[in-house]
Amino acid sequence: MFARAATRTFQAASGPLKMSSRKYATTPSGGSNNTAVLAAAAAAIGAGSYYAFSSSAVPKTAKEAEAKVSEVASAVKEAAKEAFSGGDQGFVPLTVESVDTVNHNTKLVRFKLPDADQTSGMHAASALLTRFKPEGAEKNIIRPYTPVSDDDAKGHMDLLVKRYEGGKMSSHIHSLAPGDTLEIKGPIPKYPWAPNKHEQIALVAGGTGITPMYQLIKAVLQNAETDKTKITLVYGNISEDDILLHKELRQLENTYPQRFRSFYLLEKPPADWQGSKGYVTKELLKQVLPEPKAGNFKVFVCGPPGLMNAVSGPKKSPSDQGDLAGLLQELGYTKEQVLKF
Repeated sequence: MFARAATRTFQAASGPLKMSSRKYATTPSGGSNNTAVLAAAAAAIGAGSYYAFSSSAVPKTAKEAEAKVSEVASAVKEAAKEAFSGGDQGFVPLTVESVDTVNHNTKLVRFKLPDADQTSGMHAASALLTRFKPEGAEKNIIRPYTPVSDDDAKGHMDLLVKRYEGGKMSSHIHSLAPGDTLEIKGPIPKYPWAPNKHEQIALVAGGTGITPMYQLIKAVLQNAETDKTKITLVYGNISEDDILLHKELRQLENTYPQRFRSFYLLEKPPADWQGSKGYVTKELLKQVLPEPKAGNFKVFVCGPPGLMNAVSGPKKSPSDQGDLAGLLQELGYTKEQVLKF
């Protein structure tokens, strides 16, 4: 079984657990006008790109210079397709396009991007920041979220937002209607993904902690011809109604049964529930996760404080993972093998 050793075949577990991420030469010989043309083209890129103009590597003909200009122009065009540029653009006010109710405390909010031809630029694994200032308040409220829309979706970006009691940002987003705006900044890189970065990844999530996991899952499986990473998801919730993106996850699992498997746990399951009941336990993780010495793998954890404390220990700060604790530490995993979203 894949969960117990890297060399074993990836397969579904038995029993109640079964549930279902330049340089350009300048002038042709005999002239400097093309240098100016290329420099102007490079300047059009803006601060996000770097172009070196070296007299030791110049195009031999005007045709070559034109080709370089065309190449720069293509880079400009491609860069312009992404709404966010590494957070350098600051907060951008995005307009709400639609709001859909998902369950009793969760909404799917679609935001329009500035250009209908743009994509968000939110690549796995990255988050964004939302910002608003309550009426009469002195300080802004800033909270991170992970979009659930596809990276290549054009013209829009979707946030899946659960409203928490006393949650200032989640309550504010739930109050938004089409035509309202919200300030958004991104992407905030969390763990830049590359195909086959790991042979296996294990994802332990609770509640809306599924959103960065879903971003990773899609990055791997939608590039299935190149990326052969195998995925195990452990996802805990209170009730069946609380399982977010359940339909989408099941569809991916059915499409890639040899690559992706998921285990769902409910604190309050219905009578006909076929999955596991209760909380994430050491026994469950030992059964379904790769062994600490299994090879090239990574465990990602994201969820409410109770889950984080129990499974991995909390992050010390957004930039400091803190020490590894909880069930993963007890099972022998190292800090380097675990990432806390």
